[in-house]
Amino acid sequence: EHEKPHRGVAYEHFLPSGPFAILPLPGRRSSLVWTEDTRIAPSLIAMDEDDFNAELHRRFGAHLGAAHVAGPRWSYPLKFHLARAFVRPRFALAGDSAHGIHPIAGQGLNLGLKDAAALAEVVLDAARLGLDIGALDVLRRYERWRRFDAFTLAAATDGLNRLFSNDIVPLRVARDLGMGVVDRIGPLRRFFMRHAGGEIGKLPRLLKGEAA
Repeated sequence: EHEKPHRGVAYEHFLPSGPFAILPLPGRRSSLVWTEDTRIAPSLIAMDEDDFNAELHRRFGAHLGAAHVAGPRWSYPLKFHLARAFVRPRFALAGDSAHGIHPIAGQGLNLGLKDAAALAEVVLDAARLGLDIGALDVLRRYERWRRFDAFTLAAATDGLNRLFSNDIVPLRVARDLGMGVVDRIGPLRRFFMRHAGGEIGKLPRLLKGEAA
């Protein structure tokens, strides 16, 4: 919880240990995604409330006023994973069960929504043709559609995390220069915004606002 309203704005800072994201919730509350070195994370989780809130303030800043943690603390290891296969007869993986990526800009959610919409489209198309919706050849259409997109986005988010969390001077200069170029060129900036919003590539009909 924080003192000032967030006005629906999300923040993401790329620190040497990884992304630190502040995601707005109803009221004067935000969800926190805090990436930390595996050697430090256990001691943070074990801190008492006052010490933990002090560490939070160092990273959170004062733009939302005084802030403190209102919910439980928990941690899990960040590891990239991609299932060897997304489907088996009468079985399909989607979302985090199929792939795990770095928590950058909500891309994991975008992937999960695409998976669900693509699977629904494949199943409904098969049903309209009178096919067995659980047959392996039907479900493999979903796998071919989604697996490559999941892999490329996972690789991209991992690369972005390494780039923005790295404080080596030449990389920092190149990164800042690149961001300045993107910010000044409207079409390029809009392309990256569309990509971050999950609007690039073959979209399922549901995500285009069409009936499945």
